[in-house]
Amino acid sequence: MDLASQAHVLAVLLTCVVLLCRAQERDYTVKEEQPENVRIGNLRKDLDLNLDPNIRLSSPLQFKPVYKTGDVPLVRVEANTGEIFTTNHRIDREKLCSGVFAEKRCYYEIEVAVLPDEIFRLVKIRFLIEDVNDNAPLFQSTVINISIPENTAINTRYPVPSAFDPDVGINGIQHYELVKSVSEFGLDIIETPEGDKWPQLIVQQNLDREQKDTFVMKIKVEDGGNPPKSSTAILQVTISDVNDNRPVFKDSELEVTVPENAPMGTSVSQLHATDADLGSNAQIHFAFSNQISASTKRHFAIDSSTGLITVKQPLDREVTPVHKLIVLASDGSSTPSRATVTVNVTDVNDNVPSIDTRYIINLVNGTVLLSENAPLNTKIALITVTDKDADLYGKVACYTDHDVPFRLKPVFNDQFLLETAAPLDYETTREYAIKIVASDRGTPPLNTSAMVLIKIKDENDNAPIFPQPEIQLSIPENNDPSTQLIKISATDADSGHNAEIIYTLGPDAPDGFNVDRRSGILSVGKRLDREKQERYSFTVIARDNGSTSLQSNVTVRLIVQDLNDNSPAFTHPEYNFYVPENLPLYGTVGLITVTDADAGDNAVITLSILNGKDNFIIDPQTGVIRPNITFDREQQSSYTFMVKAVDGGHPPSSSYAKVTINVVDVNDNRPVFVIPSSNYSYDLVRTTTTPGAVVTRVFAIDNDTGMNAELQYSIISSIIITSRVSPRGLFAIDKTTGNITLQEKIVAADQGLHRLVVKVKDLGQPASLNAIALIHLFVNDTVSNATFIQEQLRKSMETPLDRNIGDSEVTPQANGYVIVVIAIIAGTMTVILVIFVTALVRCRQTPRHKVVQKGKQSGEWVSPNQENRQIKKKKKRKKRSPKSLLLNFVTIDESKPDDPTHEHVNGTLDLPVELEEQTMGKYNWATTPTTFKPDSPDLAKHYKSASPQPTFQIKPETPVAPKKHHVIQELPLDNTFVVGCDSLSKCSSTSSDPYSVSECSCQGGFKTAGQITTRQDTALKPPHYGTLCGTGTARSHRIKINL
Repeated sequence: MDLASQAHVLAVLLTCVVLLCRAQERDYTVKEEQPENVRIGNLRKDLDLNLDPNIRLSSPLQFKPVYKTGDVPLVRVEANTGEIFTTNHRIDREKLCSGVFAEKRCYYEIEVAVLPDEIFRLVKIRFLIEDVNDNAPLFQSTVINISIPENTAINTRYPVPSAFDPDVGINGIQHYELVKSVSEFGLDIIETPEGDKWPQLIVQQNLDREQKDTFVMKIKVEDGGNPPKSSTAILQVTISDVNDNRPVFKDSELEVTVPENAPMGTSVSQLHATDADLGSNAQIHFAFSNQISASTKRHFAIDSSTGLITVKQPLDREVTPVHKLIVLASDGSSTPSRATVTVNVTDVNDNVPSIDTRYIINLVNGTVLLSENAPLNTKIALITVTDKDADLYGKVACYTDHDVPFRLKPVFNDQFLLETAAPLDYETTREYAIKIVASDRGTPPLNTSAMVLIKIKDENDNAPIFPQPEIQLSIPENNDPSTQLIKISATDADSGHNAEIIYTLGPDAPDGFNVDRRSGILSVGKRLDREKQERYSFTVIARDNGSTSLQSNVTVRLIVQDLNDNSPAFTHPEYNFYVPENLPLYGTVGLITVTDADAGDNAVITLSILNGKDNFIIDPQTGVIRPNITFDREQQSSYTFMVKAVDGGHPPSSSYAKVTINVVDVNDNRPVFVIPSSNYSYDLVRTTTTPGAVVTRVFAIDNDTGMNAELQYSIISSIIITSRVSPRGLFAIDKTTGNITLQEKIVAADQGLHRLVVKVKDLGQPASLNAIALIHLFVNDTVSNATFIQEQLRKSMETPLDRNIGDSEVTPQANGYVIVVIAIIAGTMTVILVIFVTALVRCRQTPRHKVVQKGKQSGEWVSPNQENRQIKKKKKRKKRSPKSLLLNFVTIDESKPDDPTHEHVNGTLDLPVELEEQTMGKYNWATTPTTFKPDSPDLAKHYKSASPQPTFQIKPETPVAPKKHHVIQELPLDNTFVVGCDSLSKCSSTSSDPYSVSECSCQGGFKTAGQITTRQDTALKPPHYGTLCGTGTARSHRIKINL
């Protein structure tokens, strides 16, 4: 073949690849009610399918319709010729396109796959169904009754109920006429903008009921077919007595919308009509006209007296998107007024998408069989997704739920081809259960799924595989001949004969070595002498038994064992490890690695600690170091000891290494609220407060340092206790300062006691710690009814945060439980009172400020309720009252005499401190690596290795060790006064408002002995807090802070 021919063949092949999955559409027109075997068209000829003779087909050209399961085929496609014929199932346009009245909008669609795969294409065929005159127009009733008053003027028109013809266009209704007419009446036809023809009865002469009160005629309706079809009905006109004013609608035509999920009884439209008559002639009765469909009457109801139209039955936009209601308003006469109400049913996302799977590859027991050598883009199935909803709700996305080597390739808007997207591998995955998901764009979206099962057929495409690239062996010198060394084993991912393996030695194998062909046992047939050759290296080949054999090899390295002439060797002469101070007892500190060049017993090494056995233990075999103490970095920041390694030789050899363990600080302190001092306190927020004003403030401290002491505030829930409802976001909190501000103008519904649940959290790593406080804000003009407010506060404190405060309905069993709880609380409060009196007496006999801990050069910030980590080494203390019921004074001391950049400043803040029982968050260090390497995710932010592998150094930005909190004094929780009052509050009741408390005036505030200067990253700022007062004795609580 010359170059020109080769180029031509290549061009043809490229064209076939491009057109392989091309989708086409073809339109045909066919009349309804055609008999069987009427030829519609030739698909092969109409698509111009000229086959290239240079393309070899795996099978003859074939046209294969793709039907849904259970569909009744209305057309037939010849598989070989592509000719299209009608079937014995006749096409009925009125049944196929029910509800479609435009003449050219009724289509019937099918898809046809052109096979084989070499010329595959998917053709969508649309058949335009032409209407024929196969239906006669019919009146809804054979007798039509019309009532006309006797004083009707000449040329007055009266509507006659229209007939109905399911045909469209010229085959629809074209003409009305009176067959047996009388001189008093004539007939006229009015054509609407939509093309509907409405008959109207015309009064041509004066009427006189006393002479004749009934006229009987026959009305005929005729369509425009050829030949035309017609029907008749009796038209009976009754002459009524005088009632010369008909009701008049305010709006004769209305258009409204209603969602399809509107519940029954929903108001659709309110009609208004008036009548100029008086008495009984002015009483208007509303009713639906007989011209509306029975379906519309089932879905809507009208109040005969008020004219209110409501939903009677659930609506479905997918069945009927528009309802046309004709409402008649009658005042007792036979000439009602007419109003048309067009109800547009809006769509809601109430239909789940549907998935239709049609397979191109034939199924075997419901599963697709596919070779693992199948090429890319192999077509498997045609996926069609539909959704009955409209607009955005009807748009469907189709995808697979997980990563598989298959893809969905769009063909049309709602059709996808499932095809291979990546090479298949039987050994990796032998079968696939592909879950195809169709999801619409509703909110929330609705979705459905379908499964496609695919099994992969095996091919010999895998060579035998050894578990490792090389095999390391050792044998003592002067061995016996025919000694078996190892059984070599390889695996083949294929199956059957393709997985049978034969073993042979490679061409580089030295003399004296043998391998069994079937078992793979490697043996040596001569004595080995280390002094002549210490190492041997050769290959062993594994070959499978497939039709096309595949093979692989492994390198065998044999070492002849030596005597014990090497001492144990540490990987480093000195080891440095970093551990957190909350590392549990017997947790992993690090790993010591020791090697010995010898083999066998000569290489068995035993490790031991020489001068640190009281604090640490080491596994003699693995080298894992563990503490038998608990760490406290403030007491001791590092430990140093020697480790000895001894081998098992005769005589044994030994070596030594130095180990240094450094203790690292962790985020082990939870934030503690300073303001408010009690969960029972509250603030008055007057209704005249302007939005944006600060109504109160919260303030917390954290005894950690750096990011572990950075705090953020947030409101996690709020509720109005007095009205049992959730507020409308009336208050907001500044996450940095803790200021709580009014966001919107206060309205009457906002009055009452608000409970805000405020959360403070630090930014510590690896886990943030937090605390919660209750803020009560009483929104009212005055404060007078203190008993009521205290009752609401009690309910707030007794009710869990996940319940409504106002819930009061309890069962008799719950009442008994409440009595028990009240008794327990009363007993507890009695014990607390006794403890408080005792503490108060002792505090007056001891100095105001007392140093709690001595012997430390520098302290750290510790929460007042922090648990002592060294409690096991101390004597048991006396039981104390629950910390959640205590208030403490806090003294903060910090001095840096050696740092010239920091000034020594003394300051005093009057701050109340509430100590809540809080559980400290502990980081689970047991899950971290046993050796802290430089890339450790938990320590990489603070440490960097500057020495060999186990050694680390602290970065300059390592958090500076903070100072200690010391508990000075404990006070009872029931003191609900807020910081700022140095003297007794002067309160006077000036209001009778039941939601008010006494107005208070407090003098004083935060007192400072001088300007306070702190480090930038750990500054403790005094809170700007408003004056608050409650019932009881006011006291001033002072916290002294020395910086």
